[in-house]
Amino acid sequence: MKNKSVTTNAFTTLIGLFFATVLCAQIPTNGIDVIHYNFNIFLNDSNDIIKGNSEIFTQFTRDKKEVIFDFVNKNSAGKGMTVTSVSKNNIAVNFSQDSQHLFINDPVFKGTKNTYHISYEGIPTDGLIITKNKFYNRTFFSDNWPNRAHNWIPCNDHPSDKATVDFIVTAPEYYQVISNGEKIEETNLPHHFKLTHWKENVPLPTKIMVIGVAKFAVNNIGNIDCIPVSSWVFPEDKDSGFKSYAIAKNILPWFINNVGSYAFEKLANVQSKTIFGGMENASCIFYFENSVHSKTIESLFVHEIAHQWFGDHVTEKDWPHLWLSEGFATYMTDLFFESKYGIDTLKSLLKAQRKQVLHFSKGQETPVVDTTKKENLMDLLNPNSYQKGAWVLHMLRRKLGDSLFWKGIRTYYRAYAGSNANTNDLQNIFEKVSQTDLHQFFNQWLYTAGQPILKIDWSYDQIKKSVLLKIEQTQKNPFEFPLKIQFREGNKVLVRTIELKTKITEKKILLPIRPTEIIPDPNVDLLFRANVKYQQ
Repeated sequence: MKNKSVTTNAFTTLIGLFFATVLCAQIPTNGIDVIHYNFNIFLNDSNDIIKGNSEIFTQFTRDKKEVIFDFVNKNSAGKGMTVTSVSKNNIAVNFSQDSQHLFINDPVFKGTKNTYHISYEGIPTDGLIITKNKFYNRTFFSDNWPNRAHNWIPCNDHPSDKATVDFIVTAPEYYQVISNGEKIEETNLPHHFKLTHWKENVPLPTKIMVIGVAKFAVNNIGNIDCIPVSSWVFPEDKDSGFKSYAIAKNILPWFINNVGSYAFEKLANVQSKTIFGGMENASCIFYFENSVHSKTIESLFVHEIAHQWFGDHVTEKDWPHLWLSEGFATYMTDLFFESKYGIDTLKSLLKAQRKQVLHFSKGQETPVVDTTKKENLMDLLNPNSYQKGAWVLHMLRRKLGDSLFWKGIRTYYRAYAGSNANTNDLQNIFEKVSQTDLHQFFNQWLYTAGQPILKIDWSYDQIKKSVLLKIEQTQKNPFEFPLKIQFREGNKVLVRTIELKTKITEKKILLPIRPTEIIPDPNVDLLFRANVKYQQ
């Protein structure tokens, strides 16, 4: 997703058929491996109460004394979900709820396959946002990230558990319903209701399983590589929305050509009520209400479409590895803009992103792979996950070269498509592709807090025609990296590379010019801060 507070400045994310894939795709955190969800949701305009009937097809990865799903119970304010019945394989079973879970009294053994039917109703505390849009029209939009889905659907609410899903939504007939996958049914019902059935055959984490219910104007832009692309906007914004959202057809081919085939049945871009700038729900991306008028709409669309590959089809195994989603989407946006607008645009983006990382680290020095945010996952939406993640990929690209970098990206995507990965998986792929030991690189840039802070003192020896450099890494842990330095005398420019490995590096460099200034990292290839001083 694109978080408004984090990325505004970035440029000013069949049960049997998929069983084998899903089984390999995850490391379920609670012993439950959900294979498929059927969610039947009933919505009305008389009140905010929703009614749900869910079928959850499961397999168990270890013995369990009871089955536990994530599901928010009704609270003292009257919001939350009350479960009215539970059955297993069509036989009623006992159950109970606490504030965050549904407990099913059903001991199971490893390898067991069960189907649970859960009926419930209530007013969502979160996750499904029932409100009015800017035109004062009633809307229903899922907003599940990171683990808010269990506010309105019973589920295993963790990215490691991917499953296929059907949403069967019954709502007043004047609404249109958008969801993941392919629409396979739309039927008018008595009393002015309508049933809409969407089916997603690609395994997804719950964070990107959604419905959007509103009055929409829909523009079918056309097919890109046999993928239907459409725009769903509020009717009042139809003219500007159709025009601005049409850019999707120019973005999708770039990712198909550079990364790999598109995994999902369609690409719908939807004006919505998400709390984020954009939310990368698989095959139906939700954008904030005023996105139709946004001056940075292209950057927003590229970022969210990138997530269809990284975050949606290849999903992080656990939250500390969020950079594999957000860092990838950020850098893929950089690369798209480089290919379209040139290297100077890339440098401008990287400079702005470097500035954000350095500013963030002044107040919070934590590693990119941050295991301290388990109680408040929203805190992971920070420049470490986005901009520093992008910078890590950029430095990896410069270290390996474009050919090996792109080979690594494509290999990683093929290896974990439809599955889950962590940072070590990415490292292993790039090491195999490049035949290079990348342990030091990944350890210092992703598992170590901060980045190089350099104090560079230099002087010129007129007799020996040489520059004397003293470079001190003033941060706590010394990094290992090549530092390019540009030496300038008028229009004469020379560049030399110095390998830094220790706290202090002293170097004498013979030069045929007498530089009047030196510029570290002239090509914008390093995440660092430097204070350069000439010594008389």
